[in-house]
Amino acid sequence: MTLDFSDTQGLLVRGYGGLRHATFLVFAVTDERAARATLRNLAGQVSTAAAKPAETAVNVALTAAGMRALGVPAAVVDSFSAPFAEGMTTEHRSRLLGDSGDADPRRWAWGGPSTAPVHLLVLVYAATVTELRRREAQIKRESEGLSLTVALPTDELTTTEPFGFRDGLSQPKLSGLGEEAVPGDVELGEFVLGYRNAYGRLTERPLLPADADPRGLLPRTPDGAADLGRNGSYLVFRQLRQDVDGFWAHLRERAGGEQPARRLAAKMVGRWPSGAPLVLAPERDEPALAEQGFAYQAEDPHGLSCPLGAHVRRANPRDSLDPDPGSAKSVAVNNRHRLLRRGRSYTIARADGSGPDERGLHFLCLSANLARQYEFVQHTWVNSPVFDGLHDDADPLVAPKNGRGALFTEQATPVRRRHGGLPSFVRVRGGAYCFLPGVAALRYLAA
Repeated sequence: MTLDFSDTQGLLVRGYGGLRHATFLVFAVTDERAARATLRNLAGQVSTAAAKPAETAVNVALTAAGMRALGVPAAVVDSFSAPFAEGMTTEHRSRLLGDSGDADPRRWAWGGPSTAPVHLLVLVYAATVTELRRREAQIKRESEGLSLTVALPTDELTTTEPFGFRDGLSQPKLSGLGEEAVPGDVELGEFVLGYRNAYGRLTERPLLPADADPRGLLPRTPDGAADLGRNGSYLVFRQLRQDVDGFWAHLRERAGGEQPARRLAAKMVGRWPSGAPLVLAPERDEPALAEQGFAYQAEDPHGLSCPLGAHVRRANPRDSLDPDPGSAKSVAVNNRHRLLRRGRSYTIARADGSGPDERGLHFLCLSANLARQYEFVQHTWVNSPVFDGLHDDADPLVAPKNGRGALFTEQATPVRRRHGGLPSFVRVRGGAYCFLPGVAALRYLAA
C-alpha cells in the first residue's frame, strides 16, 4: 500500500529540515462553534506530504480533551486508542512514563492538571525568522474561539542537541513512500493509521458508521465504514529541560578532566559528539562514520565498545533482541517499537540574567500505536533499570533517577567499571498526547 500523500500532513514524511525556524502554538477552546470555524480555516492551510514546502509549513494536531471541547461525541473520542483518550497525565501513565518527583505533571509549566487545558497544537515552520513571525501572527489573529495557552519557540535547526551530540541519526525508513522497499524498512502502518503494520494487519483506528459522516468527508473502508483514522498518526509532545551545565560538570568531576569527561559522555550516549557510533569507533571520534550503518550482535555483543545501557542502544537495540540476536527476526522485533522523531531544541533566556539560560528539547515523535511504540520504549527500554541484564542502570542520559537506576556500567575486561549516584539530567516541563489527523479527518472534526 502506498501512502495517500495529498491527505497526509507533511510532518509524517518530512522533518522540514529546510525550514530551520519553528514555533509550536498550544491553544485551548473557549467557544466551541467559533473554534470549529477556526479549525476549518486551518484545515485549508495545512501542509500535506504531497509537496516539499519552500517557505512555510503548518501542521495541526488535537488532544482528546480538545476533541471533546469541540463537541466531538464521547463515543467517537473513546474509539481512539486508550492512551490518547485518557491523556498523558493519568496516575497510571505517570508511573509508566516515570513522571514523578520534579517531573510530576502537577509541576509542569503546561499540559498538567493544574495548568490551562491543551486542546489544539499548531506547528508552524518557516525558512526565515521573518516568515515565521508573519505566519505565527496570522494564525494567532485568525484563532477565533481559541485562547493561546503557551507559545513554544525553538532554536534555529542545527545537527546537534543541547548536550552537544549530533541528533536525528538512525531514523526509520518507511516502506510505502513510492520508493522500492529494502530489507529493514519499517512498514508504513507502524506510523500511519489505516495501513498494514509490522504484523501484516491494518492498524487499529477509529471507524465510524457511514451515517456518522453524511457529507462523505471521510475515506471509506471496503465494508463502508467512515475511516476517521486513515492517514493520521499519534503525536507525542514532551518538553524536556536539559541540565547541560550540570551534565558536563558532573562528568568532569567524575572522570577527572575534560577529555575523560568527553569519553564518558560518549559511553553514556553510545556515540561520539560527531555522531560516530562507538561500535565502529570505540577509541576515538571518527566523524566520517557518523552515518555509517551498524549492528550490535556481530560487532559488539557484550557491550565492550558501546555499553549495554547506553542511550542509543536502549532507544534502538537494532539486532540485539531475543529470540535470535543477530538475525532478521531480531531486527523485525525491534521494528515493532520504532519511533519517527521530529523534535527541535529550544533555549529560554533568563530576562534578569540571574543564571544560565534554560535549554532543552521539544521532543516530538510519531507512531501508530502509543502503547506498543512510545510507551514501551520509554518504560521498558529507556527507564528500566534491568534492561539487557543490567540490575540498577536506567538510561544514563534521559531517564529519571527516582530511587533506582542511578548507576551506569561500562562493560570491560577484565573488570567492568560502574559509575554510581547519577543525578537526573533531563526533566519534563510539559507534554500531551495528540492526534495528527489526515486532512479529510481534520475537516470532519471541524464540522
